Amino acid sequence: MTIREENAIAALEVMSRWAIDPRWLIYLPPTMAPTATTRAEGLLEHPNEAFDAYRSVDVSTVICEEKHMGSRAIVVVCRNQAAAARRFTDDRPAHGVIHTRTGRPFFADRADETSILERVRTAVTAAGLWDELETDWLALDCELLPWSAKAEDLLRGQYAAVGAAATTTLAAERSVLVATAARGVDVTELLSANEDRITMVDGFVDAYRRYCWSVATLDDLKLAPFQILAGEGETYALRGHLWHLELLSRLVAADEATFRLTRHIVVDLTDQASVDRGIGWWKELTDAGGEGMVVKPVDVVVHGPKGLVQPGIKCRSREYLRIIYGPEYTAPHNLERLRKRGLGLKRSLAIREFSLGWRRFSASSPRNRSTGPRMRVRRACP
Repeated sequence: MTIREENAIAALEVMSRWAIDPRWLIYLPPTMAPTATTRAEGLLEHPNEAFDAYRSVDVSTVICEEKHMGSRAIVVVCRNQAAAARRFTDDRPAHGVIHTRTGRPFFADRADETSILERVRTAVTAAGLWDELETDWLALDCELLPWSAKAEDLLRGQYAAVGAAATTTLAAERSVLVATAARGVDVTELLSANEDRITMVDGFVDAYRRYCWSVATLDDLKLAPFQILAGEGETYALRGHLWHLELLSRLVAADEATFRLTRHIVVDLTDQASVDRGIGWWKELTDAGGEGMVVKPVDVVVHGPKGLVQPGIKCRSREYLRIIYGPEYTAPHNLERLRKRGLGLKRSLAIREFSLGWRRFSASSPRNRSTGPRMRVRRACP
């Protein structure tokens, strides 16, 4: 695994200044590759392209998981403080940590983190997972909702600002056009274009508002786990996604106030009826305002004819993509331009980050020694 020198320097700077205690930092989640661009009318992404991508590497069965619109949260939780001291660090009593995808503390207030960890620990105990998995600690890959709980500054400074400016500007434009039409000037086409733009901006505002709700206390937060990453002496990369989701559904049953279920459907890519059900399920999610889904092989780690297969491909809704590409991305001329988007770098990054993320963390290894792969920093050519 090679890492360019400039990337390594930036990463070390960030990690050394803002990351949590590295003894707790056993996993950083990878980015997610988007599906290839579709030619379906009015759309940029569609499940067919994700299904075709897996067929091309001899994957015949996939699982489609609901894509939660929250903030990625890695939860490392211990059965008790003795387990935390033995496995991670003995100089700061704790039941675990919750960190972001870049290794930073998720909560600014340590008391908030402790409260959420206690709820997770209680649910794991109630679900009987400590004994079943023969471990006294677990690392969980989750989304913490709502998105606004972590991204409030981004929402106010970027999305809300764009929505407010566009709404005000287009309303003023419409007033001028209506007044012009009243004087007998033909501005029919301009008024039609203005109405289309107002509709698209309204869709943009609705899109980001869907993922925001008031968070007055910790009771307003929801944790949506979708993978059990590791426990004592074992990573669970070789367990299928259905195994992960079945165990995690028991956490939801144990504490529905804290946890949210990750809905899913299995699709047989060799059966068109099954494929159609998968597409229909995506449409149901997105028509109801959902972000979309992530398509994954049923196994977590899969090797195809050319090496490691993408661990997941995201397929997002038409309306959600307004947040990514702007309110007017669905205008025909914009959509045609976006269909030429390059995805190679994103896909390569997703594979490399996934490969680095699943490093071994075994019970026999001392806390101060990494047992993961050695990494070579490659200097960029002049």
